[in-house]
Order: sequence, then structure tokens, then C-alpha cells
Amino acid sequence: MAAADLTTRARIRDAAIHRFGADGFAASVRSIATQAGVSPGLVIHHFGSKDALRAACDEYVLQVIRESKSRALTPGSASDLLAQLADVEEYTPLVAYMVQGMLAGGDLAVAFLDQMIADAEGYLATGVEAGTVRPSRDPAARARYLVLANVGALLLHVRLHPPVDGDYAATIRELTALTAVPALEIFTEGLLTDRTMLDSYLVYVPDPPRR
Repeated sequence: MAAADLTTRARIRDAAIHRFGADGFAASVRSIATQAGVSPGLVIHHFGSKDALRAACDEYVLQVIRESKSRALTPGSASDLLAQLADVEEYTPLVAYMVQGMLAGGDLAVAFLDQMIADAEGYLATGVEAGTVRPSRDPAARARYLVLANVGALLLHVRLHPPVDGDYAATIRELTALTAVPALEIFTEGLLTDRTMLDSYLVYVPDPPRR
């Protein structure tokens, strides 16, 4: 595919992420085309259908999340994390898109969430190999818990404090201000001072995973 076609395709995809995030998945091909500055026919030419366009958006959003999380869990990544927090507007359309996807529910939302969990397991494993993340007795379960906790907190916050005029950037900054310090404190220093509760629970778990 010619470079110009790739550029147009990416512009349409980014416009679709914006429109789906702002208007939900009822957003029309025409509105996406208008935002991208192309004709509706060109949208279909590049993606074939609105469903295929959404699939491309899913793939791209997951890729960006995966890459940003992987960078954040590598050695010397503190400055990169701060840069991500400072550039929250860059990630706003992706967060809005993810929120709309989860709120829409259905098979696509389940598949999207499952892929987020699989990706989380992968970048957490990268962190373990790099020495920045502690090993887990059940890496898959830990990845699932962290994704559910983070996505759940985001969805609850958006429901209780809907973005004003679609300003997800302000909503994300507010949530970050409320959760960043306690989350990093728990992730870094832990919460409980000994293993009593964990060991007591594992007694009642058939074939508990070991570490």
C-alpha cells in the first residue's frame, strides 16, 4: 500500500477513535469522514465496513496501551511515567474510546477486555524479567485483577462524574489526582505488614499456586 494510503488510513482510524469516544459506536461513517476530511466512500474503501473500522480502532488502542505500559515497567521508567501524566491529552481519545467500548458491553467489549488482560500479563512479565515488578504465584490472575480494578475505577468515576462537554482530559486528570499516590504507594510498599491473611486464605484453596 502506498505511503499516502497508509497516512489516509491512519487519519481515518484516528478520526473514528475520536468520534466513537465522543458519540459512542452509533457515530456515523459520515461524521467520521467529516472529521478525517475525506469522503464516506473513502472510509469504506480503506476499511470495508464500519465494523471493520471499529476492529482496527480496537487493535490500535490496545497497541498503544500495551506499549505505554511496557515502557512504564522498564528500568529507569519514572521519567517516562511522568511524561505520560503530563501528556494526558494525548491519551484522552483512547481513554474515551475504551470507556465507550466497556459501556457498550457485548461480545466486542468482552473480547477487548480479555485482550487487555492478556496484554497486561505480557507487560507484567516483561517487568518481572527487568526486575521492576515482583513475581506472582499466579501471573494471569494478577493481570486480570489489575485490569479489572483499573478499568472499574475509571468507569465508576466517569459514571459519577460525567465529562463536561466531552472533556475527558479534565476527568482523567481528576481521577489521576485522586488515585496516583495511593496506587503507587500500594504497588511499591504494599498494604499488609505480614503474610497472615494470605497464608490463612491459601489453606482453604485447593492446590494453591506457589511461589
